[in-house]
Amino acid sequence: MNISTDKKDAPLILAIDDDKFMRLQLRRAMEEVGYQVVEAANGEEGLVAYTRWRPDIVLLDAVMPVMDGFTFCKLIRTENICQTQSLCNPPPVLMITALEDRESVDRAFEAGANDYITKPIHWAVLRQRVRRLLEACRAEIDRQRSEQKIREQAALLDIATEAILVQNLDNQILFWNKGAERLYGWRSEEAIGKNVNQLLYKQVPPELESGQPIFDEAGSWQGELLQVTKYGKEIIVESRWTLVQEEQKQPKSILTVNTDITEKKQLETQFLRAQRMESIGTLASGIAHDLNNALAPILMSVQLLEMKCHDEHSQRLLKILEANTKRSADLVKQVLSFARGLQGDRTNLQVAHLISEIAKIVKQTFPKCIEIYTDVPSSEIWTVCGDATQLHQVLMNLCVNARDAMPKGGILNVVAENIFIDENYARMNIEAKVGKYVVITVSDTGTGIPREILDRIFEPFFTTKEHGKGTGLGLSTAVGIVKGHGGFINVYSEVGKGTKFKVCLPAASTDESKFSQEIYRELPRGNGELVLVVDDEDAIREITKTSLESYNYQAIGASNGIEAIALYAERKTNISVVLVDMMMPMMDGPTTIRTLQKINPNVKIIAISGLTSNSQVTELNRQSVQTFLPKPFTSEELLKSLRSVIATDGKN
Repeated sequence: MNISTDKKDAPLILAIDDDKFMRLQLRRAMEEVGYQVVEAANGEEGLVAYTRWRPDIVLLDAVMPVMDGFTFCKLIRTENICQTQSLCNPPPVLMITALEDRESVDRAFEAGANDYITKPIHWAVLRQRVRRLLEACRAEIDRQRSEQKIREQAALLDIATEAILVQNLDNQILFWNKGAERLYGWRSEEAIGKNVNQLLYKQVPPELESGQPIFDEAGSWQGELLQVTKYGKEIIVESRWTLVQEEQKQPKSILTVNTDITEKKQLETQFLRAQRMESIGTLASGIAHDLNNALAPILMSVQLLEMKCHDEHSQRLLKILEANTKRSADLVKQVLSFARGLQGDRTNLQVAHLISEIAKIVKQTFPKCIEIYTDVPSSEIWTVCGDATQLHQVLMNLCVNARDAMPKGGILNVVAENIFIDENYARMNIEAKVGKYVVITVSDTGTGIPREILDRIFEPFFTTKEHGKGTGLGLSTAVGIVKGHGGFINVYSEVGKGTKFKVCLPAASTDESKFSQEIYRELPRGNGELVLVVDDEDAIREITKTSLESYNYQAIGASNGIEAIALYAERKTNISVVLVDMMMPMMDGPTTIRTLQKINPNVKIIAISGLTSNSQVTELNRQSVQTFLPKPFTSEELLKSLRSVIATDGKN
């Protein structure tokens, strides 16, 4: 069985017939029009030739000894013995036989034949049938290659981190890539066919409406949009729209590429807030300077008049004037402390002593319905360099605010701890610098602060208290004093659940580099344990993995709960601990934790979240997750939590 010609690019025909003379005629008829031909005398020989030569088409006799054509055809269709083409296989089969009855014709097509021709053969008809079958096969190959190219392009789009979607001119979603699934939580089959405006917006934003005329005219648009995920989480995206046109330049669809910039906008907001506070401080400083200049002669004049006007009525009026002038001067002093921080005498202070003094005052003066607790390991807490009176004022103000937030009673906690702020934490908080800090946390179980005013509570003269019960300068003064000491304040609150203020003060130190080296040596290191990090924020996931690998852990990441479950199911015998973010698209943290616990009831989990709330902690306790790590967290906090969890027996 040799190929009959040297035309290597010509289609190859496999002719299978037990009649040698018929095979010769088939060869001549096909070679005359430029085909290559290889022969076989029966179905069994045909299988060998089929496997060896990989023909482009098979001319097959129906009735043969050893193995007939029906069996041969059925066999190559069902077993797929030889892949003649990477896309279109097996090749077309043209059945040639003297049988003309309907049953034989039906049997041929049921076996998988593409066409049927009876003997005696009209050779021109045979050549025409072969040509059409080959053209149909090539067309099918081109179609499949086009589909494969589309699938490959779609796969490339799925690799992209951006959410990519295509919608028609009626806003109906036509395409939805994996990036969109990761960002929004909707699977492709859930999103396609839906109205994009109804799926991604609580209400159509004004930016979308104002951008429509620009898009209609230019065929493109770019801007920021507030959208919502499947789970109700609000996100901010950088959206880019491009009009897709048909060959006749008629609008066909809209290609949209969305990039999640929520974290970036949060950092920008934090930066702008700091700038706003600085601007307010500059303004307040100038006003305070002018007010002091105005109050000074008033106060001196009052004191002179007191010496000259001795009648009781005048003395009473002058006392009122003096008291209010002094009160105004005190207010100005508070404004100045907010604006630039008061520069008092700085000494190395023991935070434990400071908190002890505050606790005594609070226990003596606060209502008995408020329970007061302190936790300050005095022998371990570092010293801070500061003004005792000013820091006393800060803590007292926070405690008084906590009292006012618990009119029916509650729990007030004052806790101190050491932390080392590393680059991870510093990148998440623009006010923080790398170094060691003492953190004093004042928390209550009171009414909480609504999210819409949380950003304004440190502004001077802003207050939610009733008229006459607060000046609005307490927290602004506290922030000024803490900033004057080189520190910062973080606040966490949930309406109806309480508020937590964290006062972060730089620890006194003379050798930061030496301290950093000591911290690195002292932090608990891993023994090659594998940690699964589950977080939809790429930056946080990668930073956490890098930190773990720096301390002798192995780390793998998942961007959502579904990926995490798949990874854990595959490698559960090797994974020691799972870090799970609470707010993620597609599958949130609590659902992920429940699913992981179904796979392995003894799975060790550390829950992480940027929104720390009592209800969230309660839910985690209910799920037997004892370790919770709030964002931003340092490498030290992460490593200590890991060591603590790994040391447990894993039983819930």
